[in-house]
Amino acid sequence: MHQRTLDTPRLHIRPFQLHDAPAVHAYTSDARIMEYVPPHAMSWPQTQEFVADQQGPDAHAFAIVQSQQQLLIGHIIFHPWVAPQTYEIGWVIHPDQQRRGYASEAARAVLHYAFTELRAHRVIATCQPENPASFGVMEKVGMRREAHFRQCIARGDGLWWDEYFYAMLATEWSTKP
Repeated sequence: MHQRTLDTPRLHIRPFQLHDAPAVHAYTSDARIMEYVPPHAMSWPQTQEFVADQQGPDAHAFAIVQSQQQLLIGHIIFHPWVAPQTYEIGWVIHPDQQRRGYASEAARAVLHYAFTELRAHRVIATCQPENPASFGVMEKVGMRREAHFRQCIARGDGLWWDEYFYAMLATEWSTKP
């Protein structure tokens, strides 16, 4: 998706641009929003580095822009996963823009791109059980929970996170209404 853009009725999904850093920092600096997203709340230099790292063919995060107001409201992660024809998807939305269906709208657009243009076999997503907003989006777009891994991610200080693992196959996407 390096140079690709995707449009939905309300969103424009595009590669990050360096001037996006202040808008990205508005949500990546919020510890509540970034609680489940490594490296967690970002400093200004970390945000600048994150946006700069998304320039070029190795980009894995893309800006989600609300089309009507031309407002950057979050980003969507999309990149190849460990298995052939398999991709991982994820999202982060600014707190002022949550609960409006933007994450699921962006996810549907990227799933459509993955299955119709890239001919993906499978798209996966993960989240912690303590993050119902994220697994709610996964379920809303038709992904199914395949696993609940117990204490599989080290949080630090001797604490461990559980992780839900969701997926969708190309055959499931093609049968979606």
